[in-house]
Amino acid sequence: MPERKEFERKPKSALVKAIADNRRARHEYLILEDMEVGVSLAGTEVKSLRLGNVQLSDGYAHIAGGELWLDNVHIGPYSHGNQFNLLEKRRRKLLAHRREINKLTIKLRDAGVTLIPLKMYFKGSKVKVLIGLARGKKSYDKRQAIKERDIKREVRERL
Repeated sequence: MPERKEFERKPKSALVKAIADNRRARHEYLILEDMEVGVSLAGTEVKSLRLGNVQLSDGYAHIAGGELWLDNVHIGPYSHGNQFNLLEKRRRKLLAHRREINKLTIKLRDAGVTLIPLKMYFKGSKVKVLIGLARGKKSYDKRQAIKERDIKREVRERL
């Protein structure tokens, strides 16, 4: 009788596939720190995300009742979803550990600091949101950032 071979398990790949990026947030805000959190979604919302029907630009996160929530993020309706589609801009729960939420609560006490979604992506089969602790930029800060970006572009073109 031949020997029985044991199969080695392959590690689960944490394949990261970007869904949406909030480029406007990086222009409007100074990102102090960022954190990856999960998001609680319905089935048709996930299918809609796979098609890329999401807009993060007006979204923000906040803490209410000791829980982290994502508001004003538009996830378009799934085309084949019929009655199972939910409201596009409904409030969605973000999944984070209690100690992370407590740290954010302390940091949000500073004036002018807010939580904004920076990126939404699939990590394996899970949907993750990268939220950033941000402070609004002044108009002269924005002009300075544009000027620095233009200088870097010119230097790259010369080489």
